[in-house]
Amino acid sequence: MTSVTNWQCATIGELSASQMHAILKARCDVFIVEQNCVFPDIDDNDLFAHHLVAWTENNQLAAYLRILPPNSTFIEPSLGRVLSAPAFRGTGIGRQLINQGLKQLEARYPDLPVRIGAQSYLIQFYGSFGFEIASDEYLEDGIAHVEMVRAVPIKT
Repeated sequence: MTSVTNWQCATIGELSASQMHAILKARCDVFIVEQNCVFPDIDDNDLFAHHLVAWTENNQLAAYLRILPPNSTFIEPSLGRVLSAPAFRGTGIGRQLINQGLKQLEARYPDLPVRIGAQSYLIQFYGSFGFEIASDEYLEDGIAHVEMVRAVPIKT
């Protein structure tokens, strides 16, 4: 398997057409086809989000998430559309992705907590990054979710 060689965090205007195509294709493959969930994946949030992508040496997308500013999905800044490409699952890329995403969020919004809408089966995974359940379970596009919040990191 090809290893990840490049992390890119960019706005939609900073991404090339082929990079944005790879992102949207991966999101469609995972969220719509694999999860058998018909919903409008492409939305206006893509226009003002930062897109964090792990690329391989041959420009294959390994993992992706989008970073949303405060007052978009939630009052707090957020991570969303988190995915690992099937060929990279089980490699630790998901943990690396969340770590990179949190670093990007802390750099942009250092004094704000982070809220996510997590699929319920990933509660323990996100909990390992300091997220705590902040809502009752709810269905989103037929999949059980909970909101989770990560408090502002204490500065030492």
